[in-house]
This record gives sequence, structure tokens and C-alpha cells, in this order.
Amino acid sequence: MKIVFISDTHGKHAALQLPEGDMLIHAGDVSSRGTLPQIQQFLDWFEKQPFKYKIFIAGNHDFLAEREPYTVESLIPTNCIYLKNNGIEIEGIHIWGSPITPWFYDWAFNRHRGKPIAKYWDMIPKNTDILVTHGPPFGILDETVTGFKVGCEELNKQLKNLNVKIHVFGHIHEAYGVKKVGETTFINASVLDINYKLSHKPIVQEI
Repeated sequence: MKIVFISDTHGKHAALQLPEGDMLIHAGDVSSRGTLPQIQQFLDWFEKQPFKYKIFIAGNHDFLAEREPYTVESLIPTNCIYLKNNGIEIEGIHIWGSPITPWFYDWAFNRHRGKPIAKYWDMIPKNTDILVTHGPPFGILDETVTGFKVGCEELNKQLKNLNVKIHVFGHIHEAYGVKKVGETTFINASVLDINYKLSHKPIVQEI
């Protein structure tokens, strides 16, 4: 299974050049301000991409997905899969996704650190092969341009109880890249840089 990973397109999806693959996974922030027209525009594009499977989660910019979840869910094309603190099995691969990120200026899907956010990570099944979260775990591809590590400590703790093969996220644009830690490949798939310019390429992995 050849999987193409992207994140943080913020409405600039049409300018992406996607490599061929079997599955396309978007790790959130499909829009810039999470309005209905912006979400719809992304879904129209996502639906047309030539992948057998297309999966996405929301991010902290995708306000409508939190404020009017039923509206967004009603718009999702039949050939696309939207994950929100739930999972799916595809050809024997178990995938689980969540839009939750640590609190930051009251953006969408923000939860306070510690117990309030830990309860979401407790939901991740033990048999998860691919974990899709909008934000990174603490200390892994989470360093901002100012040098601060802003990933989620509770998510990092929970990962030690799992045997995830691939963990993909975005959120921190400047931390784009791939890092192998133990048996897990971590991917920050943010395609936009810190200045919101399309500077990073989609990341491809085989599983």
C-alpha cells in the first residue's frame, strides 16, 4: 500500500502536485478560517483526487467542523473518509484519526493539557497501524521557529502503550519532515511553511 501524506493545505490544495499512490491522507487544516465555502471547496477537490482511498481529519483552523459537525459530515463525498476520534480498517490496515490539539488561543478542537486532552488519546485502539492527529506529540517534529517544543505530552505518553507503524500530523509548519523513533515513523506532513507558502512536498510511505 503506497500512501501519500499531506497536511495544512489551508485552502491552497489546488496548487499541490500529488504523486501517485493508493491512499491519500490529510492530517487537518484543510481551510484557512473554516468557513462553509472553504470546507466545500476542499471537499470538491479532495473528491476528485485519483486515489483508491482518501482520508482526512479536521484541524484547528477548520472551525465549522467543530461548531457545526453535522453540516460538515453531510457534505463529505461518498468516496472520502472523515475521521474524528474514531477509526477504520482498510485492507487490513487499522487507521485512527483525531483533530484534537493542545489549547492555543481558543482555536478549533483545542483541549487543555493534562487530563482534559489525555482522555482522547485513551481512545486510540491498541491495534492502530496508522495514527492521524492534527498536532504532534511532544518532542517529535514539534519545534517552532522560536525554538519551543509545543507537541502534546499526553499524546507522547500514550504512544508508548501502542505499536503504531506510522504517526502523521502537521500543525507546526516549520517542523516538516520524517523521523524514525523505535518502530514508529513520525511524519510532519505540513505542505505550507511558516509563512503559509507552498514549500513542502507531500510525503510518501509504503506500508
